[in-house]
Amino acid sequence: MYRSEHLVFDTGKPVRITVRNYTREDFDELISIQSECFPPPFPSDLWWNKEQLTNHVSLFPEGALCVEIDGQVVSSLTGVCTHFDPAHPNHTWEEATDSGYIKNHNPNGNTLYIVDISVRPAFRALGLGKIMMQAMYHVVIEKGLERLLGGGRMPGYHKHAAQLSAEEYINKVVNGELYDPVISFLLRCGRLPIAVVENYLEDEESLNYGVLMEWKNPFKN
Repeated sequence: MYRSEHLVFDTGKPVRITVRNYTREDFDELISIQSECFPPPFPSDLWWNKEQLTNHVSLFPEGALCVEIDGQVVSSLTGVCTHFDPAHPNHTWEEATDSGYIKNHNPNGNTLYIVDISVRPAFRALGLGKIMMQAMYHVVIEKGLERLLGGGRMPGYHKHAAQLSAEEYINKVVNGELYDPVISFLLRCGRLPIAVVENYLEDEESLNYGVLMEWKNPFKN
């Protein structure tokens, strides 16, 4: 099981954090995080429910990570093992994650697929998302998987869709000509885009596109 201590800095003041696997005792806080990250009008029935969380900690506990500060869980990152064929990248978030229930977890898969990342808004300046992503890279290496993969929203795309295709938009973000709050963050985490997928998830800002972004295990050929 994963446990790591870090210091982060909040306007120069050190803050001690713990990255660890989340457990059943954390379920209420994990649902609370979802409510803060996805407030109304986002439908509350799309937040994590306890059946989903139970599957996370029972089917693939190594892929259920959170950050704790002063006894409070403030962020989470969830993954599932799957088999990914780069020659056939198209899929939806629901297909890849079993709509968040991860009953399709494949212990013999070659890829750790990111299901969700959530950080309480009050703690987003601490860089917790990048720390959790790096922790999940450790899981990829420890399990000998080929890659970490996930579909990123592209919430800035709707502002440019009249002038740019989805692929052109991503190229401009990668080249630093445009900033996208999700894709730019994933790039800073070391993830690289490998495919733009239509109808990846229902998201008006992204016009339902998703960008598959990969981190390859440097110890695998």
